[in-house]
Amino acid sequence: MPDAASNPSVELTTNGVGPWQGDRPTGDHYDPELLERGDSRNVIDRYRYWSMAAIVADLDEHRHAFHVAIENWQHDMNIGSIVRSANAFGADTVHVIGRKRWNRRGAMVTDRYQHIQHHDTVADFTAWARADAVPIIAIDNVPGSVIIETFAFPERCVLLFGQEGPGLSHEAIASAESIVEISQFGSTRSMNASAAAAVAMHAWVLQHVSFG
Repeated sequence: MPDAASNPSVELTTNGVGPWQGDRPTGDHYDPELLERGDSRNVIDRYRYWSMAAIVADLDEHRHAFHVAIENWQHDMNIGSIVRSANAFGADTVHVIGRKRWNRRGAMVTDRYQHIQHHDTVADFTAWARADAVPIIAIDNVPGSVIIETFAFPERCVLLFGQEGPGLSHEAIASAESIVEISQFGSTRSMNASAAAAVAMHAWVLQHVSFG
């Protein structure tokens, strides 16, 4: 099996498939090296042996209408996990606001398949959203927020998340069309940022994806 050191385009997991057995399949989406050496990447079965470019191109045909945005002022370790969830839920693009560098470990290489856009400031991000007519929906438990269980997400929108601990900045809150909080029933004031992001993305999916 290939290793990450010899081939950085391959991410190793505990699951995978060995070299292709029998006649080689045809199609430009297959990666000859993966067919030869096996595919141990963390991808669904449909994408086994596909090249990274082919997977991204196929995902682009099926991405959902929502975006995800994250403020990054403190090198939050949750950003990678949020990117991974964004990939899992089929988000259009992940927007990183603030510091361009972020810890990718939690993304588990999903950032290679997910569109990611950087904005230096909240103002830059807001200008992008307004230019593309994408409503900003802030996710935070602050005064004026409505509970997620009663909120109707626009089909096309961007879900905005803050840092672990301080939450969203005042400027980010001011940029939002709506502020949504996740109902909690325990003693803690807030939940983990990456967990909150997954809950919000799934709430959008429940409202806008047909499972019939």
